[in-house]
Amino acid sequence: MRERELPSGETAWVPALRPKAVRSVRLKWLTPRAYRRWRDVGLGGYLADGTRDASWRGRNDGRNLAFSETLWSSGLRLREGGTLLLDELPECEIETRYARGRLAKAVAKGRGRDYWMHGRALKLIDNYVITERAAAVRRAQRGRRYDNLPDIKIVEKIDRSRRVHYRSRSGEQKVTPLDELTSADRMRFFIEGQDGLQPWMVWLSEAGMPLPYRTWQAVFADASRRCTEFGVDLGCHPHMLRHSFALRMLMTLIYAHDRRMGITPEERREFRLIFGDPWVLVQTLLGHANLETTRQCYLEPVSGLQVELFLNDDDLEESSITDLMSRVAQASAKVIDVEENP
Repeated sequence: MRERELPSGETAWVPALRPKAVRSVRLKWLTPRAYRRWRDVGLGGYLADGTRDASWRGRNDGRNLAFSETLWSSGLRLREGGTLLLDELPECEIETRYARGRLAKAVAKGRGRDYWMHGRALKLIDNYVITERAAAVRRAQRGRRYDNLPDIKIVEKIDRSRRVHYRSRSGEQKVTPLDELTSADRMRFFIEGQDGLQPWMVWLSEAGMPLPYRTWQAVFADASRRCTEFGVDLGCHPHMLRHSFALRMLMTLIYAHDRRMGITPEERREFRLIFGDPWVLVQTLLGHANLETTRQCYLEPVSGLQVELFLNDDDLEESSITDLMSRVAQASAKVIDVEENP
């Protein structure tokens, strides 16, 4: 049996009709520079040569770029990233590269877990929230779109036990665990701001309404079509960014372990004993229940990496992870790379 989300947003257990290993056959990954090319051309309004497209009239650029960076830098699943609430965003301190947040079990395959997001993505989200999102909320408030919505729930507070205290329009007070809020539930929760109600979810439509998370599949498809139209042979879907994040992290960890990072073999063994090997760390980042799932997904592109690092340690001493991923891309057709613009 496996868990599956229904169109209503509820979850149900259904028969597993095929082995999970089949998934790995279709996996593809983007190197950092291939991702940047797809993002800039598909979502950002640039041309293949890196110059700005003067005819670009893209809408929701800030939102779309922020969401893309969210998945790229965190490895969240589409449902996890697409249903984030404002109060679930990590708090990023200036000196922290990656900030930690918490996912509710109802949107994380029944297993609540911590996640990490790069500070760059959080800054893009902050910019989106105070610009495009705020403008969409103001338009909705002026048009009184929120006033006539049935069955909305107005958040009053979240207590230390992660329970949401809220009230209905009629004033009835209720409490529900944050971990139990499904994707459909989240679209009905609102918070009170200075100018009135606004959705609790981070990602909104131009009309100021919560964006169904599956909408992102169409956004990514449109971006990939634009890339094709402008001669950039790259396509990407949301889950591909999760896979690419995992591959980057795995290669970074393998590279760090095998380069020794200036520590002695004894210190390296102690590090492995305390924190586990790279596979276990990536399993934690992705929230996989089974380590074998992580290995099945990502073993192929890195199968020869540790041997190469051992045999060519001196040559790789100054290499970056981006360069290393490009080398792996040359050996695996499933890792997609592009040439740098001149």
